[in-house]
Amino acid sequence: MKMSNTGKNNIMTDRVSYYFKSQWHILLTITISGLIYNLGLLAGPWFEGRMTGCLVNILGGKSTFTDMLILVICYVIAIAVVQISRYIKRFYVRRFANNVNKNMKEVLYNSLVHKSRPQLQEEGAGDILTKAILDVDDCAEGMRKFTTEIFDTGVALAAYAGMLLFYDWRLGLICMIFPPISYIIAEKMKVVVQKTGAEYKVQSGRLSTATLDRAENAVTYRVYGCEQERKQAYEDNLTAYEKSAVRANIWGTAFPPIYKVIALGGVIFILYFGSRNVLGTGWKSWDIAALATFVSCFAKLSEKSSHAARLFNAVHKAQVSWKRIKPLMKHENYENADNSVKCGTLEVKGLTFAYPGGPDIFEDVTFEAEKGNIIGVTGSVACGKSTFGKVFLCEYPYKGSIKIAGNELSELDDAKKAGLVAYLGHDPELFNDTVKNNILMGDDENVDKLLKAVCFDEEVNEMENGQETYVGNTGVRLSGGQAQRLALARTLCHKKPLIILDDPFSALDKDTERKVFANLKEYTKDCVVILISHRLYLFPQIDKVIWMENGKTIAGTHDEIMNKCPQYAVLYNEQNGGASDEE
Repeated sequence: MKMSNTGKNNIMTDRVSYYFKSQWHILLTITISGLIYNLGLLAGPWFEGRMTGCLVNILGGKSTFTDMLILVICYVIAIAVVQISRYIKRFYVRRFANNVNKNMKEVLYNSLVHKSRPQLQEEGAGDILTKAILDVDDCAEGMRKFTTEIFDTGVALAAYAGMLLFYDWRLGLICMIFPPISYIIAEKMKVVVQKTGAEYKVQSGRLSTATLDRAENAVTYRVYGCEQERKQAYEDNLTAYEKSAVRANIWGTAFPPIYKVIALGGVIFILYFGSRNVLGTGWKSWDIAALATFVSCFAKLSEKSSHAARLFNAVHKAQVSWKRIKPLMKHENYENADNSVKCGTLEVKGLTFAYPGGPDIFEDVTFEAEKGNIIGVTGSVACGKSTFGKVFLCEYPYKGSIKIAGNELSELDDAKKAGLVAYLGHDPELFNDTVKNNILMGDDENVDKLLKAVCFDEEVNEMENGQETYVGNTGVRLSGGQAQRLALARTLCHKKPLIILDDPFSALDKDTERKVFANLKEYTKDCVVILISHRLYLFPQIDKVIWMENGKTIAGTHDEIMNKCPQYAVLYNEQNGGASDEE
């Protein structure tokens, strides 16, 4: 997976500062427009005070309508400049947030797709969905609000505070006692906000897991009479989610109005001491215009103060989300598989495997394969054939030895393993994309040749858009055989020295299977192929056969296994004697 902004080594993508630094050019535009906007906000209270004073003078015959008109025109121009700057700032703040969101998800997805299946299972599908969607969105939103409030609150507050102190520093200091009180209360609420926010995210992950479980296993629950029980369990999850959401949102929405009321507490002192200043008995000598300017300025300062207190809640939520996704945000260079290890002899000695805490599924498997060999693996139902294929992915530790060209597979790093082993499971994993893109995955190869190799070219040509036809999520628009052949074409496009194919022909008719198998042999002359299958009529053409049953294995040529293993001989003869094909 190629990453647009994380292509270099030693990039600290697990630090929030990285995402700010990577958008420095956008932040520069935000800074310039933000300073113009927030410093320009001072023009509002000043002009409002001037216009109030001018109105009083007009009523007293000291000013004319022309004087008021000039003030109004200047006021409109000033406000227009301020609002244009505000538009520019907000546009680029949103672009900054979108870029951060994209970059975070790019790093997170890059980390997730390179985790092993056991790691993902331990994480839980619902929790992964919550982290990949909600947590990243909350982090980006917290950074957006932080960036916005630096100017809309920080710079504006400093400007308003300076203006209040200019008009009457004593009264200004008294009034400005109240906004910090709202900040302190907001900070004290951090523990509650973070605790309820974390609980909400956990319940969200559990609900996502329960939803996936209900969707995927609905038929099974119905068949075994568990539908009502699972429905009640889902309702319990939903109820817990709703309660946690209410608790989390209460603390985020109930306190901002309180912060605002506290911040406006200084109005009482303004009405008292401000009126004394107008009457000439206070600390300063004011006219009506000065009082109006001071009141307007303090009202705006209080409004910004309440925003700052509200910002604390948003940042606290973002901190909860960041703590959850931070372990997944470390940059690793997964961009290219290491192809330095070339195909050579595959040596398997004493291979034994068991899932953690479970019994051995198979033991003491030993065989060798040369470049160009195809090894057939078969056996009774649930004998561990698919597990045998997955062992070469090193998702779990194995006992014994697997060497490719003299390199022990378990000792290689992930990049070298990715460059050595290609795996096609019995359930093709297709993307909701075109036939062409599902095969190439960003590479540049001859798609026509690959489609012909898997006998899928004629059917693709008959589709409405040919190779540009979308196959639907998981290949839902394709038949089982078409999906298998498309996945096989992708595997051949990205072939590796060792190719594991798990039942790739199960949905094909015999004639198509024979043609595809012949092409497979031509395509993989420089590879070792392990073909796992329960269909045996092509096994006489395979270089070596491994029969699995009850944890034991027998390896040899087709003829040797026919003589050594009666079960294999019976199964082969039954299939070769005219058993019906799977369509």
